Amino acid sequence: MDTKILQRFRENLLQQRQNLLDWLGNTPTEKKQIHLGPAGEQEAKTHLEVLESALAKADDKTLGLCEVCHGYVETDRLEMDFTVRVCIDHYSAEQKRRLESELELSHKLQKALLPQQLPDVPSLQIAAFSQPAEIVGGDYFDFFRFHDNTHGLAIADVMGKGVPASMLMASLQASLRIIGPENDSPATVAQRLNGLFCHNIHLIKFISLFIGSFDPATRALKYCNAGHNPPLLVRSNGEVHWLQPTGAAIGLAESFNFRAETLILSPGDILVLYTDGVTEAMNSAREEFGERRLAELVRQKAALSPQDLIKELRLSLREFIGGRNFGDDMTIVVGKVVE
Repeated sequence: MDTKILQRFRENLLQQRQNLLDWLGNTPTEKKQIHLGPAGEQEAKTHLEVLESALAKADDKTLGLCEVCHGYVETDRLEMDFTVRVCIDHYSAEQKRRLESELELSHKLQKALLPQQLPDVPSLQIAAFSQPAEIVGGDYFDFFRFHDNTHGLAIADVMGKGVPASMLMASLQASLRIIGPENDSPATVAQRLNGLFCHNIHLIKFISLFIGSFDPATRALKYCNAGHNPPLLVRSNGEVHWLQPTGAAIGLAESFNFRAETLILSPGDILVLYTDGVTEAMNSAREEFGERRLAELVRQKAALSPQDLIKELRLSLREFIGGRNFGDDMTIVVGKVVE
């Protein structure tokens, strides 16, 4: 393998390892639990071991070395999965068919467009807002249809800011727009996304992601929360629920089976999806806006439309931080169930 390419791989792997070590060592326990979800910290440590093994191979120049012919596998494949150990020529017929499917998927991803319009969903009013901390950011929200024709909605936060985060976010968006319509379950989609991104050389940190499917006929919301800040559900009677993680963040745990949960919504219920730029917005006293303020504001303004509710939330956030700038990307998606 070309020395410059190997060095680039090594630098990216080093950065991934250091970021994961920093996250494990410096992140408060409560926030770790959100991003790991039901996965234990050992799952992240197992991923760290895989990174360590890849780094060792990069150091002795055996990273990407084919176990059959002892030549190097294709560079573009190694970029997508740094654990690859066999050349395409040595794949079985079934493995080649699977690879062809993935290559076709990659081709589609390159052509995927990024529409930014709100869907018309029966029984559900929707509004959304997104603001990067810099010129571009790593927050993401989107809407699509699942294979069973239920309405999909997603929100994600690529750990990091600026151009690198925005590039990974665009890749996630394209991936979800291809994978979502091929599947019926948010958990299956999260599982496939984790498989695509976990060993991607460009995934420097990880991606928190919430995916939901809404069926207007039954008002059923099926969701998978992959290490994302728990969305807020305020029932029509004022009860507050937080949709806790059902899986680890994408790319954080080496292997994990994602789980879906289902809720039946009622007219007047309000669902608020958000990134941590909302709850972690900080005032001059270094106090965070927090989940309690978010829930109280939504309860007080529950009679408003989703669009007006977002306006009220943005106003409240600006008043809270005073003259300070928002330190992180901020995205809000509000859905309100109607008759």
